[in-house]
Amino acid sequence: MVRPKFQPIKQEKISTKIVEQIKSLILNGDLRPGDMLPPERELMKSLSVSRPSLREALNSLAGMGFLEISQRQRTVIKSLASGRMLEPLHHLLKDDIETAYELIESRKAIETWSAYYAAERATNNDITRIEECVLSMKTKMDEGISVVKEDADFHLAISEATHNKIQTHLMSSIYDILKEFIGKYYESIKSRDIYNQHHNVLKAIKKRDCDLARKRMLEHLDYVEYSIKDLLGIDLDPNVALKGNESIAKSLR
Repeated sequence: MVRPKFQPIKQEKISTKIVEQIKSLILNGDLRPGDMLPPERELMKSLSVSRPSLREALNSLAGMGFLEISQRQRTVIKSLASGRMLEPLHHLLKDDIETAYELIESRKAIETWSAYYAAERATNNDITRIEECVLSMKTKMDEGISVVKEDADFHLAISEATHNKIQTHLMSSIYDILKEFIGKYYESIKSRDIYNQHHNVLKAIKKRDCDLARKRMLEHLDYVEYSIKDLLGIDLDPNVALKGNESIAKSLR
């Protein structure tokens, strides 16, 4: 008689199952960088688990770098690209303005790609979210309120519309740094121009015109780069700095 080889059944801890579920939601993009988890009591009810098991799981996820738990017990999803690798970059941006321009150049590579694939892959919900960012920017702008956050939300929404998880986490990390840098100059840049450029990117995405979306995003980022250099007194020829973006170059003359 042949005896089958039975495999032992592993008894997984409840906390391990919680970890795997939340980690899966993060990796699948259902939980995004910056999202806040529900309060403990609500999570306990949703997962049907005890408080000790939940806390053990959350602490484990925080140790892995997936979550950040504040002193006020607010649990936020961290960007998978954040952490030690970005700390030196953060210090360089404070001390070296040329590094900031290099970061803007990197944005051009990353975000023109985002706009291209957002036009191809965005769902109706994605487009609605991008529209809401543009509308919110206009509302705040008309009220004379800073729109730095709305600007960042717009670019992050486009990144998320690519449905590329690595892209989303990278963009989230970059924007934590960029908001601090660009925020110092943003109020001196013409908000109306920024709004119009955002609206043009949105229109291209809604038309599902990938090449046009990429072009509009590049025009926008060229404008931001040129405007910051202009504010810092760096002498630039608009025809050179914005080559291929004639409409924006004319507005800066």
